[in-house]
Amino acid sequence: MSALSQRPPIVISMGDPAGIGPEIVCQALQRHPAWWPDVVVAGDAAHLRRAADCVGWHAPWQCFATLDAACAAHASGPRLWQACEPRPLVAWGRVAQDAGRMALACIEAGARAALAGEARALVTAPVHKEALSLAGCPHPGHTELLQALAAEHLGCRVADLPVRMMLSNPRLKTVLMSIHVSLRQALDSISADGLRQTLAIVWRHFERLGHPSVRVAVAGVNPHAGEGGLFGREEIEVLQPVIAALVAEGRAVSGPFAPDTVFWRAIQGEFDVVVAMYHDQGLIPVKLFGLEEGVNTTLGLPLVRTSPDHGTAFDRAGTGSADSASLEAAIREAMAAT
Repeated sequence: MSALSQRPPIVISMGDPAGIGPEIVCQALQRHPAWWPDVVVAGDAAHLRRAADCVGWHAPWQCFATLDAACAAHASGPRLWQACEPRPLVAWGRVAQDAGRMALACIEAGARAALAGEARALVTAPVHKEALSLAGCPHPGHTELLQALAAEHLGCRVADLPVRMMLSNPRLKTVLMSIHVSLRQALDSISADGLRQTLAIVWRHFERLGHPSVRVAVAGVNPHAGEGGLFGREEIEVLQPVIAALVAEGRAVSGPFAPDTVFWRAIQGEFDVVVAMYHDQGLIPVKLFGLEEGVNTTLGLPLVRTSPDHGTAFDRAGTGSADSASLEAAIREAMAAT
């Protein structure tokens, strides 16, 4: 990074250019010009200019070929790092290989910058998993891709760098034991070691943020948390022994609690974060109680990464009707964490 730069910026990857990612990036920066000195957008100039037109913004983009050049420049306008090969404009709302290629290149560039200390955080606008696959990405989503890039940077195996998704809004935080696998696979993967690992990742994250006494609740697997073994024994045989051992060590963890009430109890202030056993168990309550301000934070990475808690919204792309509130919340979260 240039000696002229001061604090490393937050890099925002533009997401899939056929979706609402570029629109919400433009909308967020239009609403918050005070952020311009702190952020650099990794994207494609033509697609971001189209998105700015879509939201009615005559964006005074400053375009640069490298992140170093962007950091060295005075932020008289929003800064754009051309982090991917320019390609013809893709159609709004359609899966396209070119869209996947641009999105993938921007994510990889932003992640490598953050891993090298040239960016202080990475905020990722939504991508389309099918487009990424068409572009040759072997990973099912952002989380797994970033995990692989971080493992490569550290020179370790992916299996040695466990990560977790934390979904949050102002009312609720949930951490997922498993991510993008089938429900059957998720249930089969529940283990004592997996719970210990998840809780360790949660505590490291909150300790780094200055909250060492975070109160964690563990959701059960089965209806009514198994009802004493009547509806399943995972709570008795897998979850309870881990929780009891950690409580004996002085950790503020409790459960397993009935999944149909534990999230409500957290919203009422009884717990700070809930560990959910599988993807939808944790995502449904977060989205129900605040989708418009939802943030996805990847825990366990050697970089700060946040994203909005929604997808590419192909049905709304190009209409100018997308709401950038979730992306704005993700940017604020990244700023607070760095």
